[in-house]
Amino acid sequence: MATFFFFLLSFLICFHFSSAEPFIGVNYGQVADNLPPPSATAKLLKSTSIEKVRLYGADPVIIKALANTEIGIVIGAANGDIPSLASDPNSAAQWINSNVLPFYPASKIILITVGNEVLTTNDPNLINQLLPAMQNMQNAINGASLGGKIKVSTVHSMAVLGQSDPPSSGLFSPSYQPALKGLLQFHKDNGSPFAINPYPFFAYQSDSRPETLAFCLFQPNAGRVDSGNGIKYMNMFDAQVDSVHSALSAMGFKDVEIMVAETGWPYSGDSNEVGPSIENAKAYNGNLIAHLKSMVGTPLMPGKSVDTYLFALYDEDLKPGPGSERAFGLYKPDLSMVYDVGISKSSQTPSTPKTPVTPQPKPTATGWCVPKAGISDAQLQSSLDYACGQGIDCSPIQPGGACFEPNTVASHAAYAMNLYYQSSAKNPWNCDFSQTATLSSQNPSKYTSLKLHLSSIAFYLG
Repeated sequence: MATFFFFLLSFLICFHFSSAEPFIGVNYGQVADNLPPPSATAKLLKSTSIEKVRLYGADPVIIKALANTEIGIVIGAANGDIPSLASDPNSAAQWINSNVLPFYPASKIILITVGNEVLTTNDPNLINQLLPAMQNMQNAINGASLGGKIKVSTVHSMAVLGQSDPPSSGLFSPSYQPALKGLLQFHKDNGSPFAINPYPFFAYQSDSRPETLAFCLFQPNAGRVDSGNGIKYMNMFDAQVDSVHSALSAMGFKDVEIMVAETGWPYSGDSNEVGPSIENAKAYNGNLIAHLKSMVGTPLMPGKSVDTYLFALYDEDLKPGPGSERAFGLYKPDLSMVYDVGISKSSQTPSTPKTPVTPQPKPTATGWCVPKAGISDAQLQSSLDYACGQGIDCSPIQPGGACFEPNTVASHAAYAMNLYYQSSAKNPWNCDFSQTATLSSQNPSKYTSLKLHLSSIAFYLG
């Protein structure tokens, strides 16, 4: 019976609310005719763990609706604004006077993006005007005494990379490097992020093998070894982000911060499109969120999570292109979830159970799901991300959580694997995780710092 009490108490001690995540944001596009009022959207966002929202423009009604919510706001100047912003400093000052000063600081504007995927328009005039436009915008911010409080950036497509596989060989396309050199120096000088749009969805569309799908969805898989440095990658997101880091390093800007301005997976598409489905979209976004919350980082940037803006808050029904372009939304216009990725505060585990915990039957001799010996951290991290993406509460193993220490992949994986198994039908295949886990009579609390606390409690319980 003592083993059961160890298990029960470990989870009682670890229960608490999943806090908002400062590195998780969402894109709020408006190419639609059926969106709910901005006031309703602000209320919706406050009911989630999302802390940032990115607008593609600077809609004053939306910016005002987000006042006093403490939600960070990214606003944008359109590509069509770039020529005037570049040629006339007064134009940039007027842009700040119109779109920032009436709302700040009640509306927590944190970043202004100047243009979207400008380099890959391949318009030489627009490309040449981008840096001067950003410089004038930064000067206008400084002139309003907001320097350091609001940053300036621009957003790039992954197509600015000329080489991305393996990640260690990431390089920017030679044709874009002259423009990028000035932009990256701007980022370095002003402490602003290099914003990029990685989409594993598009990578899967070009290579639709089952093993590629698992790699893209953060599901257990064999991994892919980077031939340049021997690192094994367990998911496409990390590989894409690290390829950008390598490209930055190759140009001498390895310390410029990366921001993921867009990433997502469509839940529906045309009949000839490969990849869109509710299951895949839920797996990608849910497992991505779990991966970010784990704070494991990427192989080349460990120990921190890149600021990531999910695409998107709502579907945009007026967008052109294939059906998938109109099916990236996490929420419907009636504010209900398209599918649950665990960002709603109402779906997160309360700090204390509202009803007494009913003791469950004593586990059998093979009642615990634990990591197998000899499994690499990369494989365990993949299994950890998968488990946490399936709706279980992994907040106790996040920084500040009761079970965060010891901060090792093995410890966190033990917690997540066992919680997933105990929450499932407890079939043997619920503790497989691509052969990285096994059923055992050994209590997984041996992996956590709770062992000593639980031993003390067990002593007092007699």
